[in-house]
Amino acid sequence: MIGKYIRLILAILIITLSVFLFIYGYSGWGVLAVFVGLLFVLFQFKNETNLLAFFFIRRNNFGKAEAILSKVKHPENMLKAQEAYHYYLLGLAQAQTHQPALAEKSLKKALSTGLRLKSDQAMAKLNLAGFYLSKRNKKLAKIHLMDAKKLDKQKMLTAQIREVENMMKRI
Repeated sequence: MIGKYIRLILAILIITLSVFLFIYGYSGWGVLAVFVGLLFVLFQFKNETNLLAFFFIRRNNFGKAEAILSKVKHPENMLKAQEAYHYYLLGLAQAQTHQPALAEKSLKKALSTGLRLKSDQAMAKLNLAGFYLSKRNKKLAKIHLMDAKKLDKQKMLTAQIREVENMMKRI
């Protein structure tokens, strides 16, 4: 992972190079340099390891996603939104690979760091409710479940929320 300041400096240098390439008549190389420079700018706002891990999570390859995310040594050096999604994706992968204690810690860290989307916050709260329910802590599970209901404006998690509520009734 390239540092965020180095990434911006490289983007500025490459885009400056593309201007010189356009001036001296190498327009094909100039266009290529602009695209490469824009990739560095894109990766400033979207972390490449998070994107790759998200790809593997979408393919239901949670072990590979967790392996990719665990290679990041200092996620606190990322932008805050990237750091939050790093912990969110790590928590989802750990939950699916049967590591509930680590997943709970990662999802709490993601929520405290600040997930942007309400649907992602709802998913994290719903997973936490499930973890607390498995620990037989009905009070905390109910709090997180109510938060998940409030955050799920688009009703994407309705079936999962009902399932957790039914599990809660049995305990």
